[in-house]
Amino acid sequence: MNGKIAAPARPSELNISRVLEEFLEVQRTRLAPRTLARYEAVLDLLRSYLNGYAHECLSAPEAARFEHSYNAEGEEHREFCDLFGPEKIVESLDSFLGYFMIRKVIAGEDFLRAAGTVTKKLSKWLAGKGYVSLEAAGEATETSAAAARDLPRAERAARILRDVADRLDIDVARLAEEDYLEFDHFTIARVEPGRLWLEVREDRKVRVRGPIPAPVRATLWLRPGWTISCSLGRVRKSWCLLEVANVYPG
Repeated sequence: MNGKIAAPARPSELNISRVLEEFLEVQRTRLAPRTLARYEAVLDLLRSYLNGYAHECLSAPEAARFEHSYNAEGEEHREFCDLFGPEKIVESLDSFLGYFMIRKVIAGEDFLRAAGTVTKKLSKWLAGKGYVSLEAAGEATETSAAAARDLPRAERAARILRDVADRLDIDVARLAEEDYLEFDHFTIARVEPGRLWLEVREDRKVRVRGPIPAPVRATLWLRPGWTISCSLGRVRKSWCLLEVANVYPG
């Protein structure tokens, strides 16, 4: 990126790092140690996500400012959370909860639920302090509430589907080309107890493949519009899941 910066970027007085620490200070006065530790762990991950990935969504002027300060040496060096304000927190929650927590973090159902709960509390607190608009906080709160509900369900379903796929004894090399769909992200088109249908893109067209057998206890949690990262194979005229990685709520 090219951009002429007249002077070194200075951290905002109300940057993300300071806001998150202020939020935690409030929680330290009201939460039990175990719950507080969970809050701190979630916010550490949020901070890591923002510092590592949030710059990808910056406008051109913001990106130029970020690169200038991030690449600076010594005391002039700044991370994302040192440069930008709390509005970037609520703008980033969808990707943090919908991508980062699923794909980059090894976490159980309880911690995934906590990620939604903690970020929901944080969004409401930011609005109450006047640090973000009520509208932005409302959208972020809805995102977090959905994550607290759906992330554990998605992880539960993914674990069941992975176990089933791992037990299949199918030699992919022996499948015909038209009977194998390489690993990709497929959207769930339809779900019934014990089976599901996935949207796949073939020859520049979207087609629906199924029914694909799946344990009833997995389909109980899946929803149309969610995404499964997997590969598919057709064996004896029926499609099945050959490899499963993650399930992403819609």
